[in-house]
Amino acid sequence: MAYKHGVYVGEVATSITAPIEGTAGLQVILGTAPVHLAKDPYACSNKPILCYSFAEAAEQVGYLDDFQKYTLCQSVDASFRVFNIAPIILINVLDPTKHKKTLAARALSVLKKQAVLQEDGVLLDQLVVKSEDGQTTLAKDTDYVATFDDDGFVTITLITSSEISAIQVSGVAIDPAAVEAVDLIGGIQISTGEETGMEVIRQIYPKLGMTAGLLLAPGWSQDANVAAALQAKCEAINGVFSCECFLDIPCGTDGAKTYTDVKEAKESLGASSNHAFALWPKGAVGSKHYYLSALAAACTAYTDANNEDVPATSPSNKNIRITATILEDGTAVDLDQEQANTINSFGVATALNMNGFKLWGNNTAAYPSTTDPKDRWLACRRFFSWWGNTFILTYFQKVDSPANPRLIESIVDSENIRGNSFVARGFCATARIEFIEAENPRTDILGGKIQFHMYLAPYTPAEVLKTLLEFDVNALETALTGGE
Repeated sequence: MAYKHGVYVGEVATSITAPIEGTAGLQVILGTAPVHLAKDPYACSNKPILCYSFAEAAEQVGYLDDFQKYTLCQSVDASFRVFNIAPIILINVLDPTKHKKTLAARALSVLKKQAVLQEDGVLLDQLVVKSEDGQTTLAKDTDYVATFDDDGFVTITLITSSEISAIQVSGVAIDPAAVEAVDLIGGIQISTGEETGMEVIRQIYPKLGMTAGLLLAPGWSQDANVAAALQAKCEAINGVFSCECFLDIPCGTDGAKTYTDVKEAKESLGASSNHAFALWPKGAVGSKHYYLSALAAACTAYTDANNEDVPATSPSNKNIRITATILEDGTAVDLDQEQANTINSFGVATALNMNGFKLWGNNTAAYPSTTDPKDRWLACRRFFSWWGNTFILTYFQKVDSPANPRLIESIVDSENIRGNSFVARGFCATARIEFIEAENPRTDILGGKIQFHMYLAPYTPAEVLKTLLEFDVNALETALTGGE
């Protein structure tokens, strides 16, 4: 060891920053994943999978940058790499026992004891490796080892022999092209009771003890049937909970290719729910193309997490961290503020480049059909849904207690204390609850029903800031004459 005398420093690799956690905007994302890369390809279909990190998501459902084939990956990337927000819940509908294709036998050259099968989606347990003439089947982990490279292709490394110059391979691969909109919508198998697609949303609270904040299906929600199902699923989840969904207005051949076409495309999609937030067009981060719902949902969850996990602040005018807005074919869309505002007038949000791209738009898809502030403004709508969900979760323990004055007082006092704390922190103008006798007739009380009346006033977004500019002649005169 060298002789040292003095003061020294050293450096270590930067630790990965832990993602910010928040559940008010808990994203529930439906789509397809490269399950062949998952730890167990057969255990991650049509189940709610909770992920707190990119590594966890990659292990549970697999990950590739091919967002066109594997739509869940864009939300995984947007949440954990672009915004660094957690957790998310993934519902993969690609079933390797159903959405698959057979790979015909083909010859592969072996170089330095390795051969690469350049085929996407290969299921390793279905891979068959034989000698070049096809007469001898090689044994896995004895004659060869199969692993995936960074592109998702299979690398076959021979163990025992260095003289083999070619091998023959066949097998089965998953087929994301076989997944259809009906798989996203899902259903219930009558014979087994098995739930698929959006029906799996019901399992989130019983299994994970969490409630959905945002529903999305990037890459699929531009389909009218999927959009309709998503909007319907936002209400009465488990019979009681509610949330919002993010929808993509199609921006391809059959969609809106210019901002003036967005209104018609929105109407064709059927985006009209007060629980829906419609977006157009797509977003790009370098060479990666995302549906805007994936980025906007991650941005919304990030905004919540940075506001004490309270959905009272609009994600509009927040940095959406993209480098371009694009159409389905990758054509750039350069919107100015007037054009973006026109899109907003249709009840659709977009992204606007104002020294960096911002999410731009506050209206739910119900606008302009409704101007009720709790249904028009996304932030207000989400605040109402979230408050209702937290009320249910907080006071479920009171159900079946004696319906006496003490029960009523405890709920009123507790909720008003809680509401006052939110008012004091500037999240809303009021949040108070009352027990009104006129709303509780004797017959209802005898029937075990007690009704409270909650008054909520979340702040509406300041969409327009205006000032008047006037030439001050007196000030100019004073400056020139010295006030004489």
